Amino acid sequence: MKVEIEDLRVTLGGRDVLAGVHLLARDGEIAGLVGPNGSGKSTLLRTVYRHLRPAAGRVLLDGEDVSLMSAARAARRVAALPQERGSDFHLTVREVVAMGRTPHQRPLAGDSTADIAAVDEALTAVGMATAAERDFATLSGGERQRALLARAFAQEPRVLVLDEPTNHLDVRHQVELLTLLRAHRRTTLVALHDLNAAASVCDRLHVLGDGRLLASGPPAEVLTAELLERVFGVHAAVTKHPLNGDPLIAFDHRRVPTPEKEILP
Repeated sequence: MKVEIEDLRVTLGGRDVLAGVHLLARDGEIAGLVGPNGSGKSTLLRTVYRHLRPAAGRVLLDGEDVSLMSAARAARRVAALPQERGSDFHLTVREVVAMGRTPHQRPLAGDSTADIAAVDEALTAVGMATAAERDFATLSGGERQRALLARAFAQEPRVLVLDEPTNHLDVRHQVELLTLLRAHRRTTLVALHDLNAAASVCDRLHVLGDGRLLASGPPAEVLTAELLERVFGVHAAVTKHPLNGDPLIAFDHRRVPTPEKEILP
């Protein structure tokens, strides 16, 4: 499913948090959103999964405006893993993951064979099958993250929207999660702070700054030393990863970052 964002403007607290943003995620493509804190990444993602309504512009799924869909229809197409993640569920891990099946069920209907299979498959995919009967509230931050990702997978969406999905994960589980995203091959919009992870997993990057789109394209074209200096205020060299050829960013941690200022396009 193709995601198109057309001239998006989102206003919060009387000011434009996003202004005139256009971007595209092609069918099956992993599109990364990168940019400094406050650049508008989370706001954009919240608009895609209908948590926010834009002041202007549209979010289109295969040409259909998501804001005009019913809640159930939208939920069958888009699953989200936001930054604000519940931790006080008094449910088992399996019950939390099964919540992802709600858009596919009739009111008051029990779990079908397909529902049970989808939940089992999602738990296995994220390495949480053996934790299925544990109390969700007792999980570590990384375990909760993986359980909530399983809930998104169980929803069987056409589009995944993930806001900092590698937060709280150790290195091994970060690698596993990013590998999962490639293996599942749904159209994905993902916000990442780790630029090297973004360069590795994403087919296309969209760079945001001050609520505007500053650059878009394949990681090797977007992630340049000049852009890193201009957008993030850091001195870095961009080379090729010795194992896979992806762009690899080496930051100069001994050089004082450039003071924050308005980002010029």
